[in-house]
Amino acid sequence: MEKRPDLDVDAWLAEQDDATLTALDADIRSAMPGCSRTVWTGRFWGGSDQQIVGYGDLVQLRPRGADVEWFVVGLARQTRHYSLYVNAVHDGSYLGRHYADRLGKVKAGSASLGFSSRDALDLEVLDEMLRHAHRLTSG
Repeated sequence: MEKRPDLDVDAWLAEQDDATLTALDADIRSAMPGCSRTVWTGRFWGGSDQQIVGYGDLVQLRPRGADVEWFVVGLARQTRHYSLYVNAVHDGSYLGRHYADRLGKVKAGSASLGFSSRDALDLEVLDEMLRHAHRLTSG
Protein backbone atom coordinates (compact mmCIF):
# COMPACT_ATOMS: atom_id res chain seq x y z
CA MET A 1 0.00 0.00 0.00
CA GLU A 2 1.29 3.38 -0.93
CA LYS A 3 0.17 6.87 -0.05
CA ARG A 4 0.10 8.87 -3.29
CA PRO A 5 0.28 12.60 -2.55
CA ASP A 6 1.33 13.08 -6.20
CA LEU A 7 -2.21 12.20 -7.36
CA ASP A 8 -4.74 15.04 -7.34
CA VAL A 9 -7.85 13.64 -5.64
CA ASP A 10 -10.29 15.80 -7.60
CA ALA A 11 -8.72 14.75 -10.90
CA TRP A 12 -8.71 11.11 -9.79
CA LEU A 13 -12.40 11.31 -8.87
CA ALA A 14 -13.21 12.92 -12.23
CA GLU A 15 -11.44 10.04 -14.00
CA GLN A 16 -13.59 7.54 -12.08
CA ASP A 17 -16.74 9.13 -13.52
CA ASP A 18 -18.76 7.81 -10.57
CA ALA A 19 -21.46 10.03 -9.10
CA THR A 20 -21.59 7.96 -5.89
CA LEU A 21 -17.87 8.41 -5.19
CA THR A 22 -18.13 12.14 -5.91
CA ALA A 23 -21.18 12.61 -3.65
CA LEU A 24 -19.67 10.58 -0.81
CA ASP A 25 -16.42 12.53 -1.13
CA ALA A 26 -18.42 15.74 -0.60
CA ASP A 27 -20.23 14.17 2.38
CA ILE A 28 -16.96 13.13 4.00
CA ARG A 29 -15.25 16.49 3.40
CA SER A 30 -18.24 18.31 4.90
CA ALA A 31 -18.19 16.16 8.04
CA MET A 32 -14.39 16.21 8.40
CA PRO A 33 -13.37 19.79 7.58
CA GLY A 34 -9.69 20.51 7.21
CA CYS A 35 -8.58 16.88 7.05
CA SER A 36 -6.08 15.71 4.46
CA ARG A 37 -7.31 13.87 1.37
CA THR A 38 -5.00 11.42 -0.40
CA VAL A 39 -5.28 8.56 -2.88
CA TRP A 40 -3.77 5.30 -1.61
CA THR A 41 -2.95 2.57 -4.12
CA GLY A 42 -1.62 -0.94 -3.96
CA ARG A 43 -2.32 -4.47 -2.86
CA PHE A 44 -4.55 -4.38 0.19
CA TRP A 45 -6.52 -6.88 2.25
CA GLY A 46 -6.87 -10.29 0.73
CA GLY A 47 -4.33 -9.45 -1.95
CA SER A 48 -6.63 -7.22 -4.00
CA ASP A 49 -5.33 -4.21 -5.92
CA GLN A 50 -7.28 -1.13 -4.90
CA GLN A 51 -7.41 2.62 -4.99
CA ILE A 52 -8.77 4.25 -1.85
CA VAL A 53 -9.32 7.92 -1.09
CA GLY A 54 -8.07 8.42 2.45
CA TYR A 55 -9.30 11.25 4.66
CA GLY A 56 -7.30 12.38 7.67
CA ASP A 57 -4.04 10.99 8.97
CA LEU A 58 -3.66 8.29 11.56
CA VAL A 59 -0.81 6.26 12.96
CA GLN A 60 -1.86 2.78 14.03
CA LEU A 61 0.38 1.53 16.79
CA ARG A 62 1.53 -2.06 16.37
CA PRO A 63 2.60 -4.17 19.35
CA ARG A 64 5.10 -5.96 17.10
CA GLY A 65 6.80 -4.25 14.20
CA ALA A 66 6.71 -0.72 12.91
CA ASP A 67 3.73 1.57 13.45
CA VAL A 68 1.59 2.07 10.32
CA GLU A 69 0.70 5.41 8.75
CA TRP A 70 -2.91 5.21 7.62
CA PHE A 71 -6.09 7.18 7.02
CA VAL A 72 -8.96 7.87 9.44
CA VAL A 73 -11.65 7.20 6.81
CA GLY A 74 -11.21 5.59 3.41
CA LEU A 75 -13.57 5.41 0.45
CA ALA A 76 -13.30 2.86 -2.38
CA ARG A 77 -15.33 1.44 -5.21
CA GLN A 78 -15.22 -2.34 -5.41
CA THR A 79 -16.44 -4.52 -8.26
CA ARG A 80 -20.02 -4.81 -6.97
CA HIS A 81 -20.22 -2.39 -4.06
CA TYR A 82 -18.59 0.53 -2.27
CA SER A 83 -16.48 0.36 0.87
CA LEU A 84 -16.04 2.87 3.62
CA TYR A 85 -13.15 2.13 5.97
CA VAL A 86 -13.42 3.78 9.38
CA ASN A 87 -10.21 3.35 11.37
CA ALA A 88 -11.19 5.54 14.33
CA VAL A 89 -11.67 3.55 17.54
CA HIS A 90 -14.20 4.17 20.32
CA ASP A 91 -14.46 2.03 23.47
CA GLY A 92 -12.00 -0.49 22.06
CA SER A 93 -13.68 -1.18 18.72
CA TYR A 94 -13.81 0.42 15.30
CA LEU A 95 -16.36 3.20 15.07
CA GLY A 96 -18.19 1.64 12.12
CA ARG A 97 -19.29 -1.20 14.40
CA HIS A 98 -20.96 1.32 16.73
CA TYR A 99 -22.97 2.85 13.88
CA ALA A 100 -23.56 -0.10 11.51
CA ASP A 101 -27.04 -0.97 12.77
CA ARG A 102 -28.22 2.62 12.21
CA LEU A 103 -26.44 3.36 8.91
CA GLY A 104 -28.88 1.61 6.60
CA LYS A 105 -28.22 -1.36 4.35
CA VAL A 106 -24.56 -2.00 5.13
CA LYS A 107 -22.40 -5.04 5.66
CA ALA A 108 -20.02 -4.39 8.54
CA GLY A 109 -16.57 -5.90 8.83
CA SER A 110 -13.97 -5.02 11.45
CA ALA A 111 -13.19 -1.54 10.14
CA SER A 112 -15.13 -1.67 6.88
CA LEU A 113 -18.66 -0.94 5.81
CA GLY A 114 -19.87 -2.27 2.46
CA PHE A 115 -22.95 -0.91 0.68
CA SER A 116 -24.48 -0.90 -2.79
CA SER A 117 -25.08 2.82 -3.23
CA ARG A 118 -25.30 6.12 -1.39
CA ASP A 119 -29.08 5.65 -1.32
CA ALA A 120 -28.56 2.58 0.89
CA LEU A 121 -27.14 4.81 3.63
CA ASP A 122 -28.87 6.92 6.25
CA LEU A 123 -26.99 10.12 5.44
CA GLU A 124 -27.70 11.75 8.81
CA VAL A 125 -26.17 8.79 10.64
CA LEU A 126 -23.26 8.75 8.18
CA ASP A 127 -22.60 12.41 8.96
CA GLU A 128 -22.82 11.71 12.72
CA MET A 129 -20.32 8.84 12.45
CA LEU A 130 -17.88 10.81 10.29
CA ARG A 131 -17.98 13.80 12.65
CA HIS A 132 -17.38 11.42 15.56
CA ALA A 133 -14.36 9.92 13.76
CA HIS A 134 -13.03 13.42 13.10
CA ARG A 135 -13.41 14.44 16.76
CA LEU A 136 -11.67 11.27 17.95
CA THR A 137 -8.67 11.71 15.68
CA SER A 138 -8.14 15.43 15.23
CA GLY A 139 -6.97 16.27 18.73
